[in-house]
Amino acid sequence: IRGSAGINLFPMKSSAKTPIAYLAQLPPDRRQALATVRKVIRDKLPRGYVEVMQYGMLSYVVPLSRYPRGYLGRGDEPLPYISLGSQKNYCALHLMDAYGDAKAKASLEAGFRAAGKRLDMGKACLRFRTAEDLPLAVIAKQVARTPVGRWIARHEATHG
Repeated sequence: IRGSAGINLFPMKSSAKTPIAYLAQLPPDRRQALATVRKVIRDKLPRGYVEVMQYGMLSYVVPLSRYPRGYLGRGDEPLPYISLGSQKNYCALHLMDAYGDAKAKASLEAGFRAAGKRLDMGKACLRFRTAEDLPLAVIAKQVARTPVGRWIARHEATHG
């Protein structure tokens, strides 16, 4: 996957077929960080999203059975909501809901400030080295904020 500037967005793409296999191939420190954040995601993820491997990362998507048009009209690619992966120099938490939603992004930024944590974020990608770098309660709130139906409607409104 390449961004608008032709930059490879996922340079450490894994060929693992399952989330467990993905975590197993990581060095212990990365495995621990991702496992901790994965638990937060799985505990707070609204009903209807499913965990899959997508773009070589753990991803939480709207399944094609619920949204057969797929991501950007690609009927073979589920609509992503959150992705979590290990990159070359950091771990990445892609919170797609925070991209293009000023209120969601402002809430995330305020949560980091209130927790005294440094926010290292691109458009939707939070970069971190350990789970302790993240205010996990703030991440949990962000994960829980958008039910599947609302996420589909937002995607349709943006990319319809």
